Order: sequence, then C-alpha cells, then structure tokens
Amino acid sequence: MGDITTATWTTHVHGVHTEVPATIDSIRAALPAEQHAAFDAEIGSTPAEELHLVLVGWALTTTAAAVEDQEVLARLRRGETVGRPVDPEAGAA
Repeated sequence: MGDITTATWTTHVHGVHTEVPATIDSIRAALPAEQHAAFDAEIGSTPAEELHLVLVGWALTTTAAAVEDQEVLARLRRGETVGRPVDPEAGAA
C-alpha cells in the first residue's frame, strides 16, 4: 500500500492539473473546521461500497471544482455544447 499521508487523487479544475487529498484524515484536515461535523456524519453513515464516491465529493470541495461545475451547468442551460477541457500541457487537439 502507498503512504496514506501523501495519498492524492488528481483531476483538472479550470484546466489546471490539481491534486486533492485522498484519505479520510487528509480530506477532513483540508476542510474548514465548520464542515468537520457534517463530513464526519456523512462518512460515518456511508455504506462501504459508496465511500469512494462520497470521499471524492468532499475532496473536490477543497478546490474550485464546485465553481467550475456551476459555470458548466450555466453554459449547458444556455444551450452551449460543453466538452472535455483542453489539457494545457498537452496542447490543443
């Protein structure tokens, strides 16, 4: 197993490669203190087969991903076609 103190997931937020925490303890530590109780309650009641989904949702709240999601939803509602973000490191396709 990997070192859980440095475990991360990677994603792209606003086209930028972003690492997010990937352990229960590191996600909790990255959250504002006022969210700890809600996080603990949800993690404590989540069935094991769904735990990874709930954890990634919380991990993404430590980034600007929610803002990006709202921007994409607004574009979809306007009827725009929305595709996968371009990876700035790979260049345009």
